[in-house]
Formats: sequence, C-alpha cells, structure tokens
Amino acid sequence: MAMNPRRALITGITGQDGSYLAEWLLQKGYEVHGLIRRSSSFNTDRIDHLYQDPHTPGTHLRLHYADLTDANGLARLMRQIKPTEVYNLGAQSHVRVSFDQPIFTGEVVAIGTAKLLEAVRDFQESSGYQIRYYQASSSEQFGKVVETPQKETTPFYPRSPYAVAKVYAHWLTVNYREAYGLHASCGILFNHESPRRGETFVTRKITRAVGRIKMGLQKKLFLGNLQAQRDWGFAGDYVQAMWLMLQQEKPDDYVVATGETHSVQEFCEKAFAQVGLDHREFVDIDPRYFRPAEVDLLLGDPAKARRVLQWQPSVGFADLVQMMVEADLERARREKTLIDAGHDVKLAMER
Repeated sequence: MAMNPRRALITGITGQDGSYLAEWLLQKGYEVHGLIRRSSSFNTDRIDHLYQDPHTPGTHLRLHYADLTDANGLARLMRQIKPTEVYNLGAQSHVRVSFDQPIFTGEVVAIGTAKLLEAVRDFQESSGYQIRYYQASSSEQFGKVVETPQKETTPFYPRSPYAVAKVYAHWLTVNYREAYGLHASCGILFNHESPRRGETFVTRKITRAVGRIKMGLQKKLFLGNLQAQRDWGFAGDYVQAMWLMLQQEKPDDYVVATGETHSVQEFCEKAFAQVGLDHREFVDIDPRYFRPAEVDLLLGDPAKARRVLQWQPSVGFADLVQMMVEADLERARREKTLIDAGHDVKLAMER
C-alpha cells in the first residue's frame, strides 16, 4: 500500500489555528484533510479562501464530517485518509465556557483525544506505517503557577475544567508515546491570537469593540479581570512550531511562547490608543466575566523550541495588537457602510 508522504489530517481545521496550519501545509505541498462537525449552518469562513472543488483533479484540501466523540468514525476516517501526520487541534477551547459545560468539555478535549489516539494506534499497527501525531496542549495547564517562567518541566496546576481536560490529553499523549512507540509530540502553546480569533476571546473582543466604538457602532466594552497577565503571540507563527515538532527524528514536548507577558489592561490601552482613544472612557467591568478560579500570570520559556526546533516568533506584542485592530477597524467600516445604506448588516457581513 503506497502512502502519500505528505498527507495531513487536522481536527479543528475551521478554528483559528486550523486555518493557519492548513495554509502552511498546503504551501508545503501537503494533501490536507480536515475534520468538521455537521451543522445546519456553515462554519468554514476561516478556510473559505482555501476551498477547492473536490471534483477538480489535483485537489489538495478535503473536508470530512466527523466528531472527536465518535470513535468508530475516527477509526474509519483514519483508514480512508491514511494520514502520515495528524494534528489534534479540535476542542471546546473557551476556558470560561468550560465552567458552564465541564462534562462536554471533558468529553471532547480529554476523551476525544483518547479516541483519536486509539484510532491512530490501531491504524498504525494494522498498516505498518508510522503516523506522526501532534497534540495541542495549553499554557492553561500550568494554571496556578509554581514557577515563572513556565517551561516543559514546570508542574501542572490546572484551574478550569478545560485545563484539567488538557492535562489528561497531554499525559495520555505522553503515555502513548512511551507505551506504544508513537511519534507523538505535545506543543504547550501559550496564548496566540490573530484577526481570525473568535470574537468571544478577550483579545478579539477588545479589538472588535475598538473598531466598532471608533465607527460609532458601540458605546461600551465590558470585560472581567483586567489584571490577568498572558504571554501573547501570533497564531500564524505558532502553527509553524507545530509542524516543526513533527519533522524531528524523535518526538518530544515543547513550550511555544514569546517569553513576554502583558496584562489585559495593557492590551486594552494599546488597542484603543491605536485609534486615538482612551480605554478608560469605554471599558467597564462586569463580574460575570470573572472565572470562578483565576489564572493570574502565564509566561512561557521557549528556550527549548528555539534551540531544538530553530523556531522563534516573528510578530511582537505591539505588532500583534496593531494587526488585530486594523483588521477589525476595517470590518467596522464595512459594517457602518452597510448600515448607512440600509442593509441587513448580519446577513451582508456573512456573505
């Protein structure tokens, strides 16, 4: 059985990271397969620019309906696709929401990873071909940090159902590597953002509001803990680190971060200043956005990734904020133009 030496399977391909990773792999000449969940409405806007008609010969991007909770479906797709690399990015990834949906979060993030790892192991053993597996671990696993900066050997102290599920998925990946010889690596990624970030995540919530407030479409921005500090990088840089991990001869775990930390308040200050506004005039605190258990400080030590993978971020904090504000300001301008013309904004912006 011949296998394409550059065939990748991505769970969570419609998310921020999945879209950037798909772009990167397609540029590298991969045949890319993405798993998407069935829905009555399309949720593929982040990858629409990559879409290729599956009836066209030589198509390199294909989408498959699947779910991390469906073990049989995952095993069937593994046999059908025959990937040489698997990137597990699928998750219920909103930390605050995980407190409201802890069971669903655990089923997808933790048990979903177990089902995917089993599908990979079964296919590898039955086919005789090695699959290289990437697990999306998270800086949230460090939680209540016991040392700063956090590195690969820093103990985990998860502070949310999401983080607890990620710890399970992380250690299960390590276990499959050690028990079954899987080429399985974990990327402990610190916060990574972009204009494609979901609008309910704090950075995108801020930049979206900045654009709308500047254009007179919104008056206030309501946030939770402004003092929380995070190590923020650009998602487009971080997916390259994922790929680099699977190109190594030996699998391992890596912290991927910038090595700098900034507060939510600082992010607000820079974002509003980008359009000549003072954030203090527009930002109010709403207790509903506070987490039941807060993570106060995250700061990654990417020394190992820099040394072994030869990886380093290309976009700094200030440039990241500027990139996101500019994108959302342009979106707000289009929104205002449509409103002034009397169009249904929601329908028009979705087209």
